[in-house]
Amino acid sequence: MPLSIRLPKDIEERLDQLAVKTGRSKTYYVTQAIRDQLDDLEDVYLAEQELEAIRAGRSTTTPLAAVMVRHGLVD
Repeated sequence: MPLSIRLPKDIEERLDQLAVKTGRSKTYYVTQAIRDQLDDLEDVYLAEQELEAIRAGRSTTTPLAAVMVRHGLVD
């Protein structure tokens, strides 16, 4: 899927230099950067949504001790 983004001039210059020095495309590095950060971003946003659901009473929590017992981590 084509995607167009505007980068700050300093970031674009750094990306250009990296691509030239390594012989890889700018697209390669942008894809790698997104891939590296996407898991973290998903975790943050999903955690924020779950926290909101807990505070609103739409979701519940399980104490850590109960989780550990359930999975055989403690007696």
